[in-house]
Amino acid sequence: MLKVKQIKSKITCQPNQIKVLESLGLRKINQVKEHNDTPAIRGMIYKVRHLVEVSES
Repeated sequence: MLKVKQIKSKITCQPNQIKVLESLGLRKINQVKEHNDTPAIRGMIYKVRHLVEVSES
């Protein structure tokens, strides 16, 4: 399992990055969601790596 936490605002982001954050379930700063460690989730995290913080649990 991966814990994904949004640490920066999505206001100045590109539309595709905003969609990735929404699909990860992140809408607010400091919001945390847990996801299974799959290649698809890893790819989504890579797209918004400057906006999120990831920890393994």
